Amino acid sequence: MSRRLFACFGGGSSKKGVHANGKTNGTVVEAAVGDGPVLVELFSSQGCATSPAAELLLSRLGRGDFQLDTPFIVLAYHVDYWDYMGWKDPYGSSLSTVRQKAYVEALRLDTMFTPQVVVQGRAQCVGNDEDILLSTISGAPRFPAPSFQANFQRPTSESLQVTLTGALRSKVDNNGANVMVALYENGLVNDCPAGENRGMVLSNDFVVRKLEKLCTVKDIAAKKTVSGTATFTLWDGFNSEKCALAVFVQNSSHQIFGSQKFELPNDL
Repeated sequence: MSRRLFACFGGGSSKKGVHANGKTNGTVVEAAVGDGPVLVELFSSQGCATSPAAELLLSRLGRGDFQLDTPFIVLAYHVDYWDYMGWKDPYGSSLSTVRQKAYVEALRLDTMFTPQVVVQGRAQCVGNDEDILLSTISGAPRFPAPSFQANFQRPTSESLQVTLTGALRSKVDNNGANVMVALYENGLVNDCPAGENRGMVLSNDFVVRKLEKLCTVKDIAAKKTVSGTATFTLWDGFNSEKCALAVFVQNSSHQIFGSQKFELPNDL
């Protein structure tokens, strides 16, 4: 991808555009049909001058500063294509860049940019435009939350394993869908001594540290039980109290058809 395909947008751009009930003890309170959370995915970079404002906006959203009637789950993916600007994002990943590129193609956009928010895999907007962000979330289609129960284990000190069992609560046709599991971290703070955000202290929440596919499903009923295990290789300084797990169902067109959130056990 050439650099001309990338852009870093500030507020006021013309681009248009908590919490699931899963619990770690195996008890799941199902959401009413169609009333599951909306998945909000931010694509960001510490190397982009306008991303910190979007990170702050999404952090405020996550802590409930806005009176939204729509439940939601926030995930933040740090891309790596701004690393050449003088500061290498410690959370940047080529896999996040690939995921954003898939959305750019699915939504038929001309440009990859940060900060970008994709909602339910169906709509997108500039991530630091508060009004458009909130209206995009409020107007997003909603689907039943899966009814997974989670069993967490630590096979080794360097790994985390989660087994999920439950129903997707949305029918999957012959085109199939992937059940994805994201392990994310809150409360990350870094000094930024170089690049476009030089001299700033950068705070990041909902940062996706690992993303794994639990399973692929095809032609199954909404109530059929699905089970799978995902194993995550952990990073130095892993702290379960700062982390959580998001599970979501995504079809081949990258549209989201249900999501669910789990807090991790404190003693994990």
